[in-house]
Parts: sequence; structure tokens; C-alpha cells
Amino acid sequence: MNGDWLLLGRDGRLSVYLPSDDAALWRAERVPAGPWESPRRIGGEQELRPGLSVGRGTDGYAHLVAWRPTGAGRSDLVHTTHFRPLLAPLDWQSAGHPNKQGDRTGTPAVAVDVQGRAHVFVRNGGGGLSMVAQKEKGGWDPWRDLKGRGIQEEPAAVTGESGLVELYAAVPGGILHWRQESPGARPVPGEGADVAVRPGSLRALATSEERTTLFFTDDDTGELCAWRPGEQPRPLVTAAGPGPVAAVRCVIDGHDCTLVAQRSTGSGRVAFAAYPSEQEATGAQWTESGPALPADAVVSLALDAEGRLVAASLCPSTGALRLTRRKDEPGLALGPWQTV
Repeated sequence: MNGDWLLLGRDGRLSVYLPSDDAALWRAERVPAGPWESPRRIGGEQELRPGLSVGRGTDGYAHLVAWRPTGAGRSDLVHTTHFRPLLAPLDWQSAGHPNKQGDRTGTPAVAVDVQGRAHVFVRNGGGGLSMVAQKEKGGWDPWRDLKGRGIQEEPAAVTGESGLVELYAAVPGGILHWRQESPGARPVPGEGADVAVRPGSLRALATSEERTTLFFTDDDTGELCAWRPGEQPRPLVTAAGPGPVAAVRCVIDGHDCTLVAQRSTGSGRVAFAAYPSEQEATGAQWTESGPALPADAVVSLALDAEGRLVAASLCPSTGALRLTRRKDEPGLALGPWQTV
């Protein structure tokens, strides 16, 4: 999965979105902080290919994007919107192909602007980056080629607090960055960074009113780093495991903090690290929580309707979903992990 898959709906219920074989599933709380519904398949019997991407708008609606097969060696991207956790998502609708036709070209990324329009980004058949955006009154704009070369598999899309969409992508020896200059505008290239990025480790987060931060693992040092365009990448802590971290902003003891989490390769447990937002120079330390999880477990973070931190772990091999909530205590005290 690309993006945060534990999301808060506008009615205060949490939902999770799960890939399963050739489908996508979702589960939701029956009531806020209450028991959970059983998993349901999204879009009926529509067959999907690996690479589900999830994004959330400021309106609380979830947008999902995936590839579906359309014939021998051919696929197209499909999109659906989920308005309420206990209401079924809309059926999958085609968003086309970055090269008009062909097979799967890479894992998509999706971000949702302040008007509630999904912006879908994906590597194209030439190794560059392409995008397509929803029209304000339905349907899709034409595909746009944002250029670039050697784009790695999973770009990271994010909507800043300004409502403008940004996109980060890794290439051999560096990071590329695109940003909207006004709502609805075509993202334009910005300043990049020269750094060795571990493939599949990008995660972006809005960390202030003006800026977003990209988290990635330095492939040379193994350090989890944070980067904002116009600055140098800053090492934060040695990465606990492979893949991207989960990240969320939350208030801890009255301070605006950024919390990251990742399954630890060494122990199999979920490791957490927090630091004052955009102050990576203060450093961070991992603190582990919960049981040891299988190697394929992934982690996601969200705030519930009361602004309380919720962490979830999902094991695709077993289907086990576990959650923990922050306790009403100083510091980052978490309650027991519960299987739902």
C-alpha cells in the first residue's frame, strides 16, 4: 500500500483499507472507538493488481487508486471514493493509462486537493512521471507528462496545509520534487536533493502551514532522514526496518511533534520515535511497543475524532489487524494492543 491506510472519516469513525490477493478490502468502526465491522470487498468482483494507493481529503473522504487488468499485457488505473465508513465505496471507475494503453507501469500515489479532487501520480512507460487529476464537475483531465527520468517504483504524494499538492519521487542518486503554485495548477519541478534513497522508503507529511517533509532511508548509511526542499537532508535515527515509515503530527505534552513508526527488523515489534516538528537536529530515539509481528507487517498512524493517537499494524499474510490508542498520560504512553 502506498499512503496512509488507517483514516478518520468525517463521522468520527476510523477505517482501514487492505489489499487482499486480487482485491481491496475495507473495515470500519461501528461507532467511534467501538467494535469493528467485518472486512468488505471494494467494488464488487472487480479484479485488481498489486499496488493500492490511498489518500484522504480535508473533507474526510478517502480516495483509492489501483491497477486493474484489461486484457493480455494491458491494464488501466481505476479510482473510487469512499464518503462514509459505514457506506460502501463507489464502484471503481477508470482513470486511464499514462501511455494511453499498456501494462502496469508502477505503483500510483494519490493526493486530494482542497476542492476534494484526486490527483494521481505514477511512473510512465518511459521511466518519467505522469499525472491525471479529477475535474471539478466529474471525469478526468487529460494525462500530463511531468518529465523526469529513472523514477523509482513508489512516489509519495501529499497535500500541504495550504491545500496545494506536492509530489516526491526517488531516482538513482537523488530525489525529485514537484509542487502546485496555485490550486488546480499543473505541478512544476522544484529543487531536488542529491542523496542515495533506499527504494520504496518514501513517505511525505505536512509538517507546518508552509512546508511538507519527506521521510526516506539513506541507502548508504541506513539512516532515516527528513528533507524539505531548500534544505539539506537531515538524519533523524537509524531506520528500524525496510520500507517507508508511518508518520503523523500530534501534540505531546503541549508541543507540536512529528511521530514516526516502523516495524523493527530486529525485534519484530512496532518502533515509535517522536520529535518537535521540523526540528530534526534535536534527534529521536526508537521506543518499541506491542508483540513481535511477521516480517510482512505494516504500520499506519492516525488521530481519532478526539485527537487521540491511534496506531495500527496489519499482517497481510495472516490478515491480523491490531490497534492501540494513546493513554491520557504525559508522554507517549500507549494502551494495550488489541486484535480487531
